[in-house]
Amino acid sequence: MTEQSPRVAVVTGASAGIGKAAAAGFARMGWQVIGVGRDPRRSAAAEAEIRACAKDGAKVDFVRGDFCSLADVKRVADEIKALTPRIDVLVNNAGGVRDKLVVTPDGLEATMAANHFAPFVLTRELLPLLKAAAADTPANSTRVIAVSSSGHEVCPGMHWDDLNMFDNFTTGGVYCQAKLANILFTRELDRLINVNGIVAQSMHPGVVHSNFASHGDDFMQDYMSKKDGNTPEHAAQTILWMATSTEAAAPGGRYFHESQEVPAAPQALDDAAATRLWGETERILAGLGY
Repeated sequence: MTEQSPRVAVVTGASAGIGKAAAAGFARMGWQVIGVGRDPRRSAAAEAEIRACAKDGAKVDFVRGDFCSLADVKRVADEIKALTPRIDVLVNNAGGVRDKLVVTPDGLEATMAANHFAPFVLTRELLPLLKAAAADTPANSTRVIAVSSSGHEVCPGMHWDDLNMFDNFTTGGVYCQAKLANILFTRELDRLINVNGIVAQSMHPGVVHSNFASHGDDFMQDYMSKKDGNTPEHAAQTILWMATSTEAAAPGGRYFHESQEVPAAPQALDDAAATRLWGETERILAGLGY
């Protein structure tokens, strides 16, 4: 990286909520920002808004993609590769929850697809760009950040014989399993890539008043509407801190909230489960041609 070259951040779910606030924060710092959003109208509005607040010289691009489609995830990765040869920070923020069982075109449950399988594929595809950034920057300044949730505490463990929870489906249950998967994935990712000088961490944003629960069931929407919470901008401050602070550098595999490390649930710290989840995910993806 030359002295004049900006750092590059990729933020998924950047068309609204925490993702948009984090992308705007990177742009204000003068970073090159590549946002990923599903809805074309919201993405176009977010792109214009982020560009308007960007520091002079900052570059802002948006890529459209539906993370319930693995083909879309792969296309998004290819479009990102065409926009930059390097990524300094990847924020796996896109996710959400559904109000009923929805099966994706790939045959996956939609909440697990968007929250777990999609960021797994995207991160794997973008690893060469993360490694390129790590090769010419100080160790541990290249980072992968997963937006998880305290909901992971409710899930006692992964449904190993039914990761999509087709036989045990509840809307809340599959969401909590997906959030547990975020932390396990991040811990195993860090174990595999820290030798390259890349750090992977996860975080809990707290209750955030955004469009997060817009596709959730009545209980989820009612819960989110009545619960005290913070603005997306407040939650995004922890992401920006994790992307830039020395405190959030190595060791990786940690869990943060309100710009400080906090304990994750014991089942999220099970490294054997993290390794097993990685293998099971690769097996399922290979069966789908990914």
